[in-house]
Amino acid sequence: MSSTPRHATDAVTEQFLGYRELLFSVVYNMLGSVADTEDALQEVWLAWSARHRGQETGPVENARAYLVRIAVNQALARRANLSRRQETYVGPWLPEPLVAAEDDASGPAERAESLSMAVLVVLETLSPLERAVFVLHEVFGFSHPETADILGRTPAAVRQLAARARRHVQARRPRHRAEPDVHAQVTERFAAAALGGDLRALLEVLAPDVTLWTDGGGKGPATSLHPVHGRDQVAAVFMAVAATLSPGEVDLRYRRVAGDPCALVFSGDSPLAVVVVELTPDGERIAAVYSVTNPEKLTGIR
Repeated sequence: MSSTPRHATDAVTEQFLGYRELLFSVVYNMLGSVADTEDALQEVWLAWSARHRGQETGPVENARAYLVRIAVNQALARRANLSRRQETYVGPWLPEPLVAAEDDASGPAERAESLSMAVLVVLETLSPLERAVFVLHEVFGFSHPETADILGRTPAAVRQLAARARRHVQARRPRHRAEPDVHAQVTERFAAAALGGDLRALLEVLAPDVTLWTDGGGKGPATSLHPVHGRDQVAAVFMAVAATLSPGEVDLRYRRVAGDPCALVFSGDSPLAVVVVELTPDGERIAAVYSVTNPEKLTGIR
């Protein structure tokens, strides 16, 4: 029985860890679930270490492409199960927010490539293969031939998938991304007005056709089991929430989710909600509010 020298094992581990953030971001953008992403990466590590355990196989010529191929296949294998879970999910399902640490405004470079909440919501309407092609090509810059090799498809098929995915996303995603400072200011104005019960200030910051999604998953506080449309209706929801809060009951903090500002609502040291807003093209008002209150999706926040 052959064995792998210790120094070789260390090198294999270091090589995997060198690509782990890239793999995490690719898989997360395909699934929108941190737990499923971590499970997928564990399988990638097992396959990678097994590949190097014996001496009967030669070295991997392109470790990055090899690892990404395994990771994408793991994500596709989990996509069907995740979709079945979403079918029985209580209320709207939103991607699990990747909240940057308080002292880390950007996070690792590759993980910062994670798409905005608004775009991840749109990607949920793509087929698994369309989403994989979009993530690989549009987000991480893999060429069509590289993407075809990763997915085991022809370059021509990948180009068709890419074109369909791009048209679909462009038709639904925000066409303009607000400047970070502007986005942060509007987020803070909204959060202060919503939790402070300031109806006038809230109406000023909401667009007439604003939509609110609340993801409680049947386990956290949810304002509605269906999306709420319209400025007056959304404002009424937050006024009702504010009316139930006692002074000093909650604490507002501000971080970033995939590069976008977000408001964190805490009760003591426990997170109650992550709120992300999408702005109108002029950057002055809020077009959509995404509120995640499912405690299972907030476990990584400290």
